[in-house]
Amino acid sequence: MSAPDGQDFDPLIPETFDSPYPVYAQLRAQCPVAHSNAWGGFWGLASYQDVLRVLAEPEVFITSRQNVVPKLAFTGRRPPLHLDPPEHTPYRRALNPLLKPERIAALEPAIRRTAASLLMPLVERGGGDICVDYSSHLTIRVFAEWMNVPEELVPDLQQVGRAYNIAVQSADGEMVRETSLKLYDLARTMIESRRREPRDPATDPTAALLAARVDGQPFADEMILGTIRQVLVVGIIAPTVVVGSICVHLARHPELQQQLRADASLLPRAIEELLRLYTPYRGFARTANRDVEFHGRTIREGEPIALLYASANRDEAVFENPDEFVLNRPNIADHLAFGMGPHVCLGVPLARLELRVAIEELLKCTRGFELAGEIKPTRFPEIGALSVPLRFL
Repeated sequence: MSAPDGQDFDPLIPETFDSPYPVYAQLRAQCPVAHSNAWGGFWGLASYQDVLRVLAEPEVFITSRQNVVPKLAFTGRRPPLHLDPPEHTPYRRALNPLLKPERIAALEPAIRRTAASLLMPLVERGGGDICVDYSSHLTIRVFAEWMNVPEELVPDLQQVGRAYNIAVQSADGEMVRETSLKLYDLARTMIESRRREPRDPATDPTAALLAARVDGQPFADEMILGTIRQVLVVGIIAPTVVVGSICVHLARHPELQQQLRADASLLPRAIEELLRLYTPYRGFARTANRDVEFHGRTIREGEPIALLYASANRDEAVFENPDEFVLNRPNIADHLAFGMGPHVCLGVPLARLELRVAIEELLKCTRGFELAGEIKPTRFPEIGALSVPLRFL
């Protein structure tokens, strides 16, 4: 499969919400190790097994050189994503206790209250844009709750976080730079606040990073700053997109809406299957530190490799009828929506809780909903819905 200019695929062509998936199916069938000339050139791995191979060999496929396609980092390293093991491990170890299921479960009442309050004006006017009016706000408020963001900083985080979110998903490089620097300013303010008013490292992520020690030494100031800056956005972008994509699917399948309204206990498994179908990432990247071969094609040392998770999770060699929603899919635990290996998503318990509550509250406050306008898709490195107008029935 070749694009007109000789490359195997072109990620810059205009897309609809649905159009990337047939392209990825064709790549899996004809060119699973595909090259694109976009953004200086990169490789895309379309098959599940090839993506899994990369995730299983972190000593060969590193993240410290380029962790996303297109490259978005302009202002230094941000642990843990920008570091390779074992250098990244202390940063994950510092944050892991704050993401244990029991700690996350305690946030459910606050998440539920926030979701209900955001949905109320939409219900009153009979609908709205579920991404712009709901999920983009919910993700920031949930994250602020987990992060213990000082109350006076929450409005700034909401404004800058949403602007950064839109800039990344719209491939607006200049706005990404501008909003990224503002997020660094927020991170500095949070660190200064914790230094003035210490909190328990067992309940506060910033305090946990300040208290962490490696061989008796604290983390370097710039690395703490980079970690806070990284953490500020990883919990914002993907959930916004996933909630939108799930709502597109439910709007197209009113019978599934009613099934989940009638039995909320089905939601956790439904959300796992929807995460497989609408995996929000296709641009997480690795770089081989030596020449490697996939299916007879050689990827040279230093060339970026995009892990097309959205394609891998629809690989017919792994998931039967991969483009269909199957509520009780027997191998659903094999999906890669959260990655795998040393860089598996730290916030899995929070993401699952947030998605479940977000959809459950939406179903609870509506009798039904349908699409009320054009779905606006996001762009690389994400995939999914950026804008989803809904009409509540």
